[in-house]
Amino acid sequence: MKIPSVVLDTNVIVAALRSREGASFKLFSLLPRRCFQPVISVPLVFEYEDACKRMLGPGNPLTEPDIDTAINMLIAVARPQPVFFLWRPLLPDPKDDMILEVAVAAACDAIVTFNIRDFRGAERFGIRVVTPGDFIKSLRAS
Repeated sequence: MKIPSVVLDTNVIVAALRSREGASFKLFSLLPRRCFQPVISVPLVFEYEDACKRMLGPGNPLTEPDIDTAINMLIAVARPQPVFFLWRPLLPDPKDDMILEVAVAAACDAIVTFNIRDFRGAERFGIRVVTPGDFIKSLRAS
């Protein structure tokens, strides 16, 4: 059985690190089980790191080493994907274009995000755009 390959939007990673509640954390906690294949690129990892480290500060119990550990765990199980062809501009946000380009280059099954509307156009590449909760439901169904 083929496991689905996905690109996780930055907002999913940030949500997983902000709270142990919710679908993003559940999805992140499934990484070691390898029931889905996250796909990354070098620029995408830098984006994850930048966004997560912007959360640091008063009121946030996470430390920089905590974030580094989480990102390194993701890197350890993810499939790196070089991107040789840019589809920009296709989406309103250039950072979303970067996520779509990784998904297209890797022929991913889905992009997992909270911002479904921001990825209108991904379907023309055969890529589903789903929320973390819907993606977890699809994993249970298969």
